Amino acid sequence: MRVIVKSHKLQGSTSSEVNAMNSKEFYQQQHLTEDDVIDLAELWHAIWSGKLLIIAISVIFFISSVFYAINQPNIYQATTLLSPASEQGGASGLSKMAGQFGGLASLAGINLSGGGTDKTGLALEILKSRLFLEDFIVNHQLLVPLMAANNWDANSNTLTIDGEIYNKKTSTWLRDVKPPKKPEPSPWEAFKAFKQVLSVSKDSENGMITLAIEHYSPEIATQWLLWLVEDINATMREQDKVEAQNSIDYLTKKLQETQLSDMQTVFYQLIEEQTKTIMLAEVSKEYVLKTIDPANAPEEKAKPKRALIVVLGTMLGGILSVLIVLIRYFTNKGATTKLSTSLLADNKKASKSVQPTRSSQVLGE
Repeated sequence: MRVIVKSHKLQGSTSSEVNAMNSKEFYQQQHLTEDDVIDLAELWHAIWSGKLLIIAISVIFFISSVFYAINQPNIYQATTLLSPASEQGGASGLSKMAGQFGGLASLAGINLSGGGTDKTGLALEILKSRLFLEDFIVNHQLLVPLMAANNWDANSNTLTIDGEIYNKKTSTWLRDVKPPKKPEPSPWEAFKAFKQVLSVSKDSENGMITLAIEHYSPEIATQWLLWLVEDINATMREQDKVEAQNSIDYLTKKLQETQLSDMQTVFYQLIEEQTKTIMLAEVSKEYVLKTIDPANAPEEKAKPKRALIVVLGTMLGGILSVLIVLIRYFTNKGATTKLSTSLLADNKKASKSVQPTRSSQVLGE
């Protein structure tokens, strides 16, 4: 009787341990699978269960994107195509003379090797410079349409000025800015604002130059481009005239100081070349940049891309809504898993406490 009881007790204990080990391994495998493996069917179930929330958020983003896109003012881009003007006669002549009389000129302290400057590249750098653009804004009175405009009325062809920034009746600036800034924009602020609407690009293959300006008004953008091309040509023309006149004055002085006939010949030819430079500058309206395709008021807007704004806004709303649904689903699932694990642990404790009672009953029998 005792032997049977012992064997029964041993057999019962072994079975319990085996069942416990099996249940523990099964739980670990199931827990690992649930944590580390993403079930596509479960993801689809989670998304489908939250479809109403996804649709609601996406619709809200869609409507918001539509209102945002509609309220954005149209921006027009005027462009002009330019080409470098042909090489100036003064520069070409000085380059030729450098090979003939470079040695003699160097004895008199004159350098003839500087006549081959890339005037086109220099003109583009001057055009983008702060000093040139600040003077350009002041000379053409562009500060108000540049800094205070916020729309354009196509029916009346008039520019709309933001009343919170500039008062047209009193011609006063009303900007609410913190010191050291003032209500009236500084030249530096105007320069930065103009640089944002100006685009300069040069084709590396054929050397063609494209200038572009963006503005609410296509007429204003076109006019600014015409003024830019005219002013940069005038600036380069005046600069070369001043340099040529200074060179003539210097060469005339050197001519009076020398008695050598060869040196006098060099000076006379140099003076001739500089005089030719001044003459070409006087008669050449497009001195450095020649217009190939003049600026014309665009009829189609360049910005904003309203359809793209709506599509991107709706996609953003859809992505955010899906993330919200998945986070909510897996958060709730994690809480449910913890609750079931706690209940399972309580059941195991209860089963262990009941097992000794059954064993004692068997021994009593």
